[in-house]
Amino acid sequence: MPGSPLLSIRGLTKHFGPVEALRYCDLDVPAGVVTALIGDNGAGKSTLIKAIAGIYAPSSGQIFWEGKEVQIHTPRDADELGISTVYQDLALCDNLDIVQNMYLGHEDTKFGLLNEIDMEVETTKLLKDLSVFTVQSVRQLVGSLSGGQRQAIAVARAVMRDTKLVIMDEPTAALGVSQTQLVLDLIKTLASRGIAVLVISHNLTDVFAVADRIAILHLGTLISSGPASDYDTASAVDLITTGGSTRIHSPLASTP
Repeated sequence: MPGSPLLSIRGLTKHFGPVEALRYCDLDVPAGVVTALIGDNGAGKSTLIKAIAGIYAPSSGQIFWEGKEVQIHTPRDADELGISTVYQDLALCDNLDIVQNMYLGHEDTKFGLLNEIDMEVETTKLLKDLSVFTVQSVRQLVGSLSGGQRQAIAVARAVMRDTKLVIMDEPTAALGVSQTQLVLDLIKTLASRGIAVLVISHNLTDVFAVADRIAILHLGTLISSGPASDYDTASAVDLITTGGSTRIHSPLASTP
């Protein structure tokens, strides 16, 4: 379907017993664009990204990938489509070096032996392509890295296998100013490479620094979405906390 978003969600609903965590959510995520998903605690952000990532099965609704309806039943299904998720815990092994973390579970072998040289070369090249220059050596133990560097390694690992969409859950949480800037620059670099980025964040300063589009969840319903320029901090806070705002800059933003 020419011109269609990379990922489209239509009418997605998720129940946990009698609890309706998501209610008829529609969301478009274009390629090469940073989309920020924001909302208060309990708004449904984690449930939505876990449905996209294949952890939760939607109760109803449709998911379209590159214009075609798909069924994402497992994380492997998401991975095969080109969807990678970087959760807050990053799932890195502190006792392994950067190369070992990058290839963990996907080790490159030659003649039945680990192909250490090629793995090291490819890791170095990918970090350079992503403008990650603060790491001294790809043979550093991950446990010795700063929070921003660890986030960068987790993202690099996520994009090394033909990833088209990276979902990042609170990527700047608990980071200092310089580490936060490293991660925000990395997000922009991903988008410049044509990769779609879906960022979940409570930090509105970071959201407006990096997002091209904003989508807002309130009590399980996606109540507003549009270009980031249609919003400011005040209107975003209104929508997050009350579900409505009279301060949205443009009628292009879809509100009830």
